Amino acid sequence: MTLLMTAFMIGFLGSIHCVGMCGGIVGLLGTGIQERGGRSLYRHLPMWIGYNCGRLASYTLAGGLAGVLGVFALSLFTPHRAQTLGLMFAGSFMVLLGLYLTGWWSGIQWLERIGGEVWKLIEPLGRRYIRPQKAGQAVVLGMVWGWLPCGLVYSALALSLSAGSIVGGALVMVAFGVGTLPMLLAMGVSADRLLVVQQNSRFRLLAGVLVISMGLLTIFGLIHPIHPGSIATVHSH
Repeated sequence: MTLLMTAFMIGFLGSIHCVGMCGGIVGLLGTGIQERGGRSLYRHLPMWIGYNCGRLASYTLAGGLAGVLGVFALSLFTPHRAQTLGLMFAGSFMVLLGLYLTGWWSGIQWLERIGGEVWKLIEPLGRRYIRPQKAGQAVVLGMVWGWLPCGLVYSALALSLSAGSIVGGALVMVAFGVGTLPMLLAMGVSADRLLVVQQNSRFRLLAGVLVISMGLLTIFGLIHPIHPGSIATVHSH
Protein backbone atom coordinates (compact mmCIF):
# COMPACT_ATOMS: atom_id res chain seq x y z
CA MET A 1 0.00 0.00 0.00
CA THR A 2 1.35 3.45 -0.89
CA LEU A 3 1.19 6.67 1.09
CA LEU A 4 -1.50 8.00 -1.25
CA MET A 5 -3.77 4.99 -0.75
CA THR A 6 -3.14 5.12 2.99
CA ALA A 7 -4.03 8.82 3.09
CA PHE A 8 -7.22 8.12 1.12
CA MET A 9 -8.24 5.34 3.52
CA ILE A 10 -7.56 7.56 6.55
CA GLY A 11 -9.86 10.17 5.07
CA PHE A 12 -12.51 7.63 4.12
CA LEU A 13 -12.55 5.71 7.41
CA GLY A 14 -11.92 8.68 9.66
CA SER A 15 -14.50 10.91 7.98
CA ILE A 16 -17.12 9.51 10.36
CA HIS A 17 -15.47 12.02 12.70
CA CYS A 18 -16.33 14.77 10.18
CA VAL A 19 -20.05 14.28 10.76
CA GLY A 20 -19.69 15.82 14.18
CA MET A 21 -16.97 18.35 13.28
CA CYS A 22 -18.32 19.68 9.97
CA GLY A 23 -21.97 18.66 10.01
CA GLY A 24 -23.07 22.10 11.15
CA ILE A 25 -21.21 23.79 8.32
CA VAL A 26 -22.72 21.51 5.69
CA GLY A 27 -26.13 22.19 7.22
CA LEU A 28 -25.56 25.93 6.86
CA LEU A 29 -24.75 25.44 3.18
CA GLY A 30 -28.20 23.93 2.78
CA THR A 31 -29.70 26.77 4.81
CA GLY A 32 -28.18 29.32 2.47
CA ILE A 33 -29.70 27.53 -0.50
CA GLN A 34 -33.13 27.24 1.09
CA GLU A 35 -33.08 30.97 1.82
CA ARG A 36 -32.82 31.44 -1.94
CA GLY A 37 -35.75 29.08 -2.48
CA GLY A 38 -33.84 26.07 -3.78
CA ARG A 39 -34.32 22.63 -2.26
CA SER A 40 -33.32 20.16 -4.95
CA LEU A 41 -30.13 18.11 -4.94
CA TYR A 42 -29.13 19.78 -8.21
CA ARG A 43 -29.26 23.21 -6.57
CA HIS A 44 -27.30 22.01 -3.56
CA LEU A 45 -24.40 20.54 -5.54
CA PRO A 46 -22.63 23.80 -6.55
CA MET A 47 -22.48 24.90 -2.91
CA TRP A 48 -21.22 21.55 -1.62
CA ILE A 49 -18.71 21.24 -4.43
CA GLY A 50 -17.50 24.80 -3.84
CA TYR A 51 -17.10 24.21 -0.10
CA ASN A 52 -15.16 20.98 -0.61
CA CYS A 53 -12.96 22.46 -3.35
CA GLY A 54 -11.99 25.21 -0.92
CA ARG A 55 -11.33 22.65 1.77
CA LEU A 56 -9.14 20.57 -0.55
CA ALA A 57 -7.20 23.69 -1.56
CA SER A 58 -6.31 24.37 2.08
CA TYR A 59 -5.37 20.72 2.63
CA THR A 60 -3.10 20.86 -0.42
CA LEU A 61 -1.36 23.98 0.87
CA ALA A 62 -0.94 22.44 4.32
CA GLY A 63 0.43 19.25 2.78
CA GLY A 64 2.96 21.23 0.77
CA LEU A 65 4.10 23.05 3.91
CA ALA A 66 4.42 19.72 5.71
CA GLY A 67 6.43 18.47 2.74
CA VAL A 68 8.84 21.39 3.21
CA LEU A 69 9.47 20.22 6.77
CA GLY A 70 9.95 16.70 5.43
CA VAL A 71 12.61 17.94 3.00
CA PHE A 72 14.33 19.71 5.88
CA ALA A 73 14.38 16.44 7.81
CA LEU A 74 16.18 14.80 4.89
CA SER A 75 19.12 17.13 5.46
CA LEU A 76 19.42 15.95 9.07
CA PHE A 77 19.37 12.19 8.51
CA THR A 78 20.40 9.65 5.94
CA PRO A 79 17.66 8.93 3.35
CA HIS A 80 16.77 5.54 4.80
CA ARG A 81 16.78 6.86 8.36
CA ALA A 82 14.62 9.85 7.41
CA GLN A 83 12.11 7.59 5.66
CA THR A 84 11.97 5.18 8.58
CA LEU A 85 11.50 7.90 11.19
CA GLY A 86 8.91 9.67 9.05
CA LEU A 87 6.80 6.55 8.61
CA MET A 88 7.06 5.68 12.30
CA PHE A 89 5.93 9.20 13.20
CA ALA A 90 3.01 9.01 10.77
CA GLY A 91 2.05 5.53 11.92
CA SER A 92 2.02 6.62 15.55
CA PHE A 93 -0.39 9.43 14.70
CA MET A 94 -2.63 6.96 12.89
CA VAL A 95 -2.70 4.67 15.92
CA LEU A 96 -3.65 7.63 18.14
CA LEU A 97 -6.40 8.57 15.70
CA GLY A 98 -7.70 5.02 15.67
CA LEU A 99 -7.79 4.93 19.46
CA TYR A 100 -9.76 8.17 19.37
CA LEU A 101 -12.26 6.83 16.83
CA THR A 102 -12.84 3.67 18.88
CA GLY A 103 -13.30 5.70 22.04
CA TRP A 104 -10.53 3.79 23.81
CA TRP A 105 -8.32 6.86 24.32
CA SER A 106 -8.82 10.50 23.36
CA GLY A 107 -5.35 11.86 24.03
CA ILE A 108 -5.03 13.18 20.49
CA GLN A 109 -7.49 15.91 21.44
CA TRP A 110 -4.65 17.88 23.05
CA LEU A 111 -3.42 18.62 19.53
CA GLU A 112 -6.84 19.99 18.61
CA ARG A 113 -6.67 22.27 21.63
CA ILE A 114 -3.30 23.62 20.50
CA GLY A 115 -4.64 24.12 17.00
CA GLY A 116 -7.61 25.91 18.50
CA GLU A 117 -5.39 28.85 19.38
CA VAL A 118 -4.44 29.29 15.72
CA TRP A 119 -8.07 28.73 14.73
CA LYS A 120 -9.10 31.76 16.76
CA LEU A 121 -7.08 33.91 14.36
CA ILE A 122 -8.37 32.25 11.17
CA GLU A 123 -12.04 31.65 11.94
CA PRO A 124 -13.14 35.33 11.72
CA LEU A 125 -12.03 35.36 8.07
CA GLY A 126 -14.81 32.96 7.15
CA ARG A 127 -17.49 34.26 9.49
CA ARG A 128 -18.94 36.62 6.87
CA TYR A 129 -19.56 33.62 4.59
CA ILE A 130 -21.07 31.37 7.24
CA ARG A 131 -24.32 31.27 5.20
CA PRO A 132 -22.95 31.50 1.67
CA GLN A 133 -25.28 32.66 -1.07
CA LYS A 134 -22.98 31.80 -3.97
CA ALA A 135 -20.66 28.93 -4.82
CA GLY A 136 -17.68 31.32 -4.72
CA GLN A 137 -18.51 32.22 -1.12
CA ALA A 138 -18.76 28.49 -0.31
CA VAL A 139 -15.23 28.06 -1.70
CA VAL A 140 -13.92 30.75 0.66
CA LEU A 141 -15.76 29.14 3.57
CA GLY A 142 -14.22 25.78 2.69
CA MET A 143 -10.74 27.28 2.51
CA VAL A 144 -11.13 28.71 5.99
CA TRP A 145 -12.70 25.59 7.47
CA GLY A 146 -9.88 23.51 6.00
CA TRP A 147 -7.77 24.80 8.89
CA LEU A 148 -10.24 23.69 11.56
CA PRO A 149 -8.33 21.93 14.38
CA CYS A 150 -8.87 18.23 13.73
CA GLY A 151 -6.95 15.16 14.84
CA LEU A 152 -7.93 13.44 11.60
CA VAL A 153 -6.27 16.16 9.52
CA TYR A 154 -3.20 16.16 11.74
CA SER A 155 -2.78 12.41 11.17
CA ALA A 156 -2.82 12.97 7.42
CA LEU A 157 -0.31 15.82 7.77
CA ALA A 158 2.01 13.45 9.59
CA LEU A 159 1.89 11.26 6.48
CA SER A 160 2.70 14.32 4.37
CA LEU A 161 5.84 14.84 6.41
CA SER A 162 7.01 11.35 5.52
CA ALA A 163 6.42 11.93 1.77
CA GLY A 164 9.86 13.52 1.54
CA SER A 165 8.98 16.25 -0.96
CA ILE A 166 6.77 19.32 -1.29
CA VAL A 167 4.76 17.84 -4.16
CA GLY A 168 4.50 14.50 -2.40
CA GLY A 169 3.21 16.14 0.77
CA ALA A 170 0.61 18.07 -1.21
CA LEU A 171 -0.52 14.92 -3.05
CA VAL A 172 -0.93 13.03 0.22
CA MET A 173 -3.32 15.70 1.48
CA VAL A 174 -5.22 15.72 -1.80
CA ALA A 175 -5.70 11.95 -1.49
CA PHE A 176 -6.81 12.39 2.11
CA GLY A 177 -9.28 15.12 1.17
CA VAL A 178 -10.74 13.01 -1.64
CA GLY A 179 -11.22 10.20 0.88
CA THR A 180 -13.39 12.45 3.04
CA LEU A 181 -15.60 13.55 0.14
CA PRO A 182 -18.09 10.64 0.09
CA MET A 183 -19.06 11.19 3.72
CA LEU A 184 -19.27 14.98 3.49
CA LEU A 185 -21.22 14.96 0.24
CA ALA A 186 -23.60 12.35 1.65
CA MET A 187 -23.93 14.50 4.75
CA GLY A 188 -25.45 17.25 2.68
CA VAL A 189 -28.12 14.84 1.43
CA SER A 190 -29.01 13.26 4.77
CA ALA A 191 -27.19 14.82 7.72
CA ASP A 192 -29.64 13.42 10.28
CA ARG A 193 -29.16 9.82 9.18
CA LEU A 194 -25.40 10.17 9.07
CA LEU A 195 -25.40 11.57 12.59
CA VAL A 196 -26.97 8.29 13.69
CA VAL A 197 -24.17 6.42 11.91
CA GLN A 198 -21.56 8.67 13.53
CA GLN A 199 -22.95 7.80 16.94
CA ASN A 200 -23.04 4.06 16.18
CA SER A 201 -20.38 2.55 18.43
CA ARG A 202 -19.90 -0.53 16.23
CA PHE A 203 -19.21 1.53 13.13
CA ARG A 204 -16.76 3.78 14.97
CA LEU A 205 -15.09 0.71 16.49
CA LEU A 206 -14.60 -0.89 13.08
CA ALA A 207 -13.27 2.34 11.55
CA GLY A 208 -10.92 2.87 14.50
CA VAL A 209 -9.54 -0.67 14.41
CA LEU A 210 -8.87 -0.40 10.67
CA VAL A 211 -7.03 2.90 11.14
CA ILE A 212 -4.98 1.40 13.99
CA SER A 213 -4.10 -1.53 11.73
CA MET A 214 -2.91 0.81 8.98
CA GLY A 215 -0.90 2.73 11.56
CA LEU A 216 0.85 -0.44 12.69
CA LEU A 217 1.56 -1.43 9.08
CA THR A 218 3.11 2.00 8.57
CA ILE A 219 5.25 1.75 11.71
CA PHE A 220 6.60 -1.64 10.66
CA GLY A 221 7.55 -0.40 7.21
CA LEU A 222 4.82 -2.08 5.18
CA ILE A 223 3.55 1.24 3.77
CA HIS A 224 5.66 2.40 0.84
CA PRO A 225 6.54 5.99 -0.13
CA ILE A 226 4.97 7.58 -3.19
CA HIS A 227 8.25 7.42 -5.12
CA PRO A 228 10.78 5.14 -3.41
CA GLY A 229 13.69 6.90 -5.14
CA SER A 230 12.56 10.43 -4.46
CA ILE A 231 14.01 10.64 -0.97
CA ALA A 232 17.46 9.73 -2.11
CA THR A 233 17.19 12.11 -5.05
CA VAL A 234 16.19 15.06 -2.91
CA HIS A 235 18.82 14.24 -0.32
CA SER A 236 21.58 14.08 -2.91
CA HIS A 237 20.78 17.65 -4.00
